[in-house]
Amino acid sequence: MRKAFLVATTALLVAFVFQFAFAAVGAFTKPGGEGAYILHSVTGSAIIPGLTLLTIVLAVLAKAPGRLVGLTALPLGLVVLQALLAMLANASADAGGTSTPFGLVIAGLHALNGIIAVHVVVSVHQAARKLAGSASADTAPVAVRESEPV
Repeated sequence: MRKAFLVATTALLVAFVFQFAFAAVGAFTKPGGEGAYILHSVTGSAIIPGLTLLTIVLAVLAKAPGRLVGLTALPLGLVVLQALLAMLANASADAGGTSTPFGLVIAGLHALNGIIAVHVVVSVHQAARKLAGSASADTAPVAVRESEPV
C-alpha cells in the first residue's frame, strides 16, 4: 500500500505541474476569455481534488503517521481556497469587465496559493518516498554471517 501511496503522490505532483502549464496556456491564448482556461479549470476543480482524495485514502491505508495524513489532506483545503480566490478575483472586475487593483491582488494571491500547494505536495511526495523506502527496508532479507569457530 505504501508503493500505491507513492504512485498517487507522484500523479498528484504531475497534475500540479500540468496545472501551472495550463494556467500559462490560458494566459497566453489570444484572444483570451474564459474558454482559454478550460484545461486549468477542469484540472483544478476535478482532477486535483480527485487525486488528493485518493492520496488521502492511500495514506491512511499505508498506515502513514497522522502528521503525514494531515499534510496529505492539506492540498484539498488549498484547492478550495484557490477556487474562492479565483471567484473573488473574477467578481472584482468593474462593470466593463476590466480588472480592478483589488481583483489583481486577489489574482496574485491565487498564484501564491498555488505555489504553496505545490510545495505541500512536494513535501508529501518526499515523505511518501521515505515511507515506501522504509517498508522495503523492513522486508529486505537480512544477511547472516556465520560465526567463526572458537
